[in-house]
Amino acid sequence: MKTSAADKTELHSPMKDCMNVSPLDSWKVSVMAEHGWEGVAKIAQDFRDASVRRVEPSVPDVPSELPKDVTDIPRHLLAENEVLITQTAPENLVESLAIGKLTCIAVVTAFLRRAGLAQKLTNCITELLPEEAFSRAKYLDDYYHEHNRPVGPLHGLPISVKEHIGMKGKGLNAGFVGWWHHKGEDDANALKILWQAGCVFYARTTQPQTLMHLETSNNLYGVTVNPFNQDLTPGGSSGGEGALLGLRGSCLGIGSDIGGSVRSPAANCGLYGLRPTSYRIPVDGWSGTMLGEEHIIAVMGPLSTSLEGVKLFMKTVLSAKPWLIEPSCVPIPWRDQHPHLTISQNKKLRIAVLWSDGIVKPHPPITRALTEVVTKLRDIPAIEISTWEPHKHDEAWEIIASLYFADGAQEETAAIFASGEPWRPLSRFIIHENPHVKHLSVEEVWYWTSRREQYRRAYNNAWNATATGTGPHGEPEGTIDVILAPVGPGAAPPLDQSRYWGYTSQWNLLDYPALVFPVSKVDPEVDQVEEGYEPMNEKDAFNYHLYEPEKYRGAPISLQLIGRRYEDEKVIEAMELIKNKIGLPFTTYV
Repeated sequence: MKTSAADKTELHSPMKDCMNVSPLDSWKVSVMAEHGWEGVAKIAQDFRDASVRRVEPSVPDVPSELPKDVTDIPRHLLAENEVLITQTAPENLVESLAIGKLTCIAVVTAFLRRAGLAQKLTNCITELLPEEAFSRAKYLDDYYHEHNRPVGPLHGLPISVKEHIGMKGKGLNAGFVGWWHHKGEDDANALKILWQAGCVFYARTTQPQTLMHLETSNNLYGVTVNPFNQDLTPGGSSGGEGALLGLRGSCLGIGSDIGGSVRSPAANCGLYGLRPTSYRIPVDGWSGTMLGEEHIIAVMGPLSTSLEGVKLFMKTVLSAKPWLIEPSCVPIPWRDQHPHLTISQNKKLRIAVLWSDGIVKPHPPITRALTEVVTKLRDIPAIEISTWEPHKHDEAWEIIASLYFADGAQEETAAIFASGEPWRPLSRFIIHENPHVKHLSVEEVWYWTSRREQYRRAYNNAWNATATGTGPHGEPEGTIDVILAPVGPGAAPPLDQSRYWGYTSQWNLLDYPALVFPVSKVDPEVDQVEEGYEPMNEKDAFNYHLYEPEKYRGAPISLQLIGRRYEDEKVIEAMELIKNKIGLPFTTYV
């Protein structure tokens, strides 16, 4: 939700909020004065815990001593029908709801209870919405009983939402203690569309301080952990969504992505996640700093337990023609009426593999996953495999890191300073320890934006160079269809160690659609350290020494598929083909 001028911490005077006489700010000042930022955090956590307690039937208690992998615990604490419902893919749920095989009340109850368990196991929830969800589910069931048809394509489907995506009248803190008093003035446009399609909103999820971590920790709620290994991160900044879906407390969730924030949690938690091309999904109604910047465009995207769930989200939102309510959106509907891949005896699916970006070499589990997938793909006659040579990915990071905080991170600093809360380790990393962060003049913004465009042209030329021929107007034909690449330089990192963004931020700079998919899990007996490896640079050395096989035991291994701008449908179609041909994923997660 975009905060109003009165609500927003001002750039050059972070204490000006404390001089505002609005009731919300007066409340904030009084709480800060009496309890400090810790008092606000306690209020936030008590509010969240109370929302979990209001779920009926009540959410079971979890064991006091937890194993590192907690993914099996809900199965032993929930009723059999609740386990079955929550472990059903979203496309199958909407089918059962549409024919009356399941009631909305039964489905919402199951997901609320499992989401409550996910909170107790991973600390992934900012707020459950039991009253609103039950009221909505009853309305939908009554509608179905009266009309004998569903409200829309998402009739009764529970959808979880990252906290900074606004809901009218609900909190909108975006991970800052000093923003705890902010409220959504209206529902975000994307949520309005999903609501009209018949969904049920029932859970809001955690995000990191600044929204600029590939992990999820803030001073309001603490650290969100990975359900497959609690010593590891679920990713970020949509890590609450990742942990919740990883535990099947949700089957379809909404996150945001400016440097990997949908893809990192999807990868770390064994999910599907899409970073769409910019301006396809409406974003008006979310909260964050630097909302007016256009150098690097943040996008909203889905995370799901199934590939069809991602497709369902995209098709539903774009079928509503969001460009008519949010003029920045491009008027491109979801184009799945005709195939985007023409596979024939003379035309194959061409996949180029990025084994390494040449800066940080992936850990052994990632290389193993790439090798296993590629080996299987090479046996398919309809698929052609080649190697993608990274084009100056170090330059890409220099450009995007220079454009992320064009104000020298003054808005982030002001938002943190407003409450006196401490800087989280990865906030310090991405701002204070980032040599590219500085206050840019107008001319410097123009310079870096020009560098961005030059880099995009160069990458586009590299892609065109893979053409096998030319069309009637001289256009390249037969180019690579998609790139297969790591999502990160390893599986889910230990907490506070996600310090390399290059495998995700690369595609944000280029504005390419990127789809994460699950492959396998880390096996310490197989994924041994590469002894004798000489790191290429300091970043590579940090990543190399981070890997100790036992620390990563059981962590999901994921990869991503990347396409050209506005070829989102093609990427998903290619993924469907790959998935069906080689039987992905190669393991069971929950």
